Amino acid sequence: MEKPIRILQILTVMNRGGAETMVMNYYRHIDRTKVQFDFLLHRQDEGVFDQEIHQLGGNIFRLQNISLKNLLGYQKSLDEFFQEHSKYKIVHSHLNALSFFVLKAAKKHNIPVRIAHSHTSLHYLNLNPFSKERHSLSFIFKFFTQNIFKLGVPKYANHYYACGITAGKWLFGNGNIKKVKIINNAIDASQFIYNPNTSISKKKELGVENKLVIGHVGNFVVEKNHAFLLDIFYEFKKLKEDCKLILVGGGDATRFRNKTKELGIDNDVLFLGVRSDVKDILQAMDIFVFPSTNEGLPVTLIEAQASGLKILASSNISKELKVTDLVDFVSLEESAKYWAKLVLDSLDYNRNNTFNKIIEGNYDIKNNASMLQHFYQNSLNE
Repeated sequence: MEKPIRILQILTVMNRGGAETMVMNYYRHIDRTKVQFDFLLHRQDEGVFDQEIHQLGGNIFRLQNISLKNLLGYQKSLDEFFQEHSKYKIVHSHLNALSFFVLKAAKKHNIPVRIAHSHTSLHYLNLNPFSKERHSLSFIFKFFTQNIFKLGVPKYANHYYACGITAGKWLFGNGNIKKVKIINNAIDASQFIYNPNTSISKKKELGVENKLVIGHVGNFVVEKNHAFLLDIFYEFKKLKEDCKLILVGGGDATRFRNKTKELGIDNDVLFLGVRSDVKDILQAMDIFVFPSTNEGLPVTLIEAQASGLKILASSNISKELKVTDLVDFVSLEESAKYWAKLVLDSLDYNRNNTFNKIIEGNYDIKNNASMLQHFYQNSLNE
């Protein structure tokens, strides 16, 4: 039997981030007798998807973190890796601007198919010291380094992928946008169909039965704007006291936990951490609020639409993700009080089965996985 083509997927750590979730959705639905995924990661600690990767037949390799303090050492380790693993003919990097280093090494070692995949758009930076959404010093550093390194990506990639047009323009530039192939952040839409019975049982399990539940899914990184989300919830409680806020995501939430205590809302905010039952938790939510400052095309907003949830999202987010009438975009220049009033005004909607809308928008995984598989197979022939 002919062996499958092995694709080297490059990520940081296989936890439940947007890019990682997308890759796993494709991995589960691709024909693994023809195409197999291996993973080159940049953390030594185990991720939540590692065990499943092994079960699906994938291998995991690990390098050190990418650090400006040790770029030479990192580049040396990349050289050593590609020397030792010369079998790979296709490298698919999801590191955004930092794909520059991986793809440069891949080109040096004559890997013929080098894919750079943009999952974000760091196009917005707020330095106003009086603004509620001023970016932190760590974000400012990330913003400038990513925007510098991205300039080298088109030189070493020979295939340009992005989750949306905005993300594609950011990483590859306006001049290359016609070369960019949009790879939808597709999901198994059948897993997210709204079920009122699941909603009732999950609310009971989470201890929020008979409550109005505002939800958010996203790791605790500055771009997700959790501080402003807490301000919105604080203002919303003045309008409707009997409510809860559910936060799903990994990362350090310490300062946000502290903020809930400062605002006096700590008994009404649930920090659920990384969860494997997101599809059911979405059923327990009544509305989804997503005030990110920078995004590509977040897969969680496709999942929320597939769950029939009304969504209020930052106007900084790509409008391409709106595949149902459930999404409204709101400026971050508006106050938390304004957002809270919009949340209240948005609650009067009928929650329905949106499966067909997700299919029509081409965000169901089955067709998308088949398309990606054919690209991998045909790219070597080309």
